[in-house]
Amino acid sequence: MNATANPAAPTFSPLYRQIKALILQGLATGEWRSGEAIPSEGELAVRFGVSQGTVRKAIDEMAAENLVVRRQGKGTFVASHDDPRAFFRFLRLVPLGGGIEKSSSVPLECWRAKAGPEAARMLGLNVSDPIIIVRRLLSFSGKPVVADEIYLSGEIFGALTIEMLRDYEGSLYSLFESTFGVRMIRAEERIRAVPAERSSSELLGVAEGSPLLSVERVSYSYGDTPVEWRRGLYSTAEHCYINNLG
Repeated sequence: MNATANPAAPTFSPLYRQIKALILQGLATGEWRSGEAIPSEGELAVRFGVSQGTVRKAIDEMAAENLVVRRQGKGTFVASHDDPRAFFRFLRLVPLGGGIEKSSSVPLECWRAKAGPEAARMLGLNVSDPIIIVRRLLSFSGKPVVADEIYLSGEIFGALTIEMLRDYEGSLYSLFESTFGVRMIRAEERIRAVPAERSSSELLGVAEGSPLLSVERVSYSYGDTPVEWRRGLYSTAEHCYINNLG
C-alpha cells in the first residue's frame, strides 16, 4: 500500500539555505545596506554557529543570484543597482549590431492616484490604496525606444516627485535604492507583440500600426514583496530584446 504524502508536512531545508535566509533577513531589515560589506564567512559562521563551509555555500548561491558581489581581496558586498554589471539585468535591449548602449530616462509625468483592481492585485495592495504613477521615455542615442508607465506603492514611494526624476542622473532603480531604500531583487515579465496606437506612435516616433513589444513587469524586493508594476512599449526597429538561457 502506497503512502500518501501529507501536503501540510514541513519541507526540509538544507542548513546552508537556512543560513542564506538569515543573511537575507539582515539585508531586508537594512542591517547591511546596498554597496556595504557583509561580515566575513568566518564571522558569520561564529554568529550562526555553523561551519565556514556552510556559510560559503550560502554566499555562493547568493552571489549566483546577484544578491551579493565578491571582490577579490576586499570581501563580499551587498549588490547595488549602481554596479554597472546590474544594468543589463533589468533592461535587456541591445542594438541590432550588438553591444550594450547607455540609455537616458526622460520623465514625462508623476502623479498620485488610488489603486484600481489590477494595480492592487499586481502590487499586493488593497483597492483604493495610494499609489504613484510615473510615465517616462527611455532613449538610446537620443532616440526614444521605450515608453513606460510605472505603478508604485504610495506608502513606500509617496515622496517621489517629477523633480526628483528629472534631477537624478542614475538609473530609476538606483534612485529607488538610494532614496527610498528599495532594491529590486528579481522581476517577472510578460512579453507580446502589439501594434502602435496613435499615442505610442507619437511618443516613439514610429508609424501608427508599427509592431511594438509590450513588456509587462512586476519587480520584487526582499521577501518576494512586489514593489513595482510597469507596462512598457518597446520599439525594436533598431534594437532587440535579448535573454540568456541556461
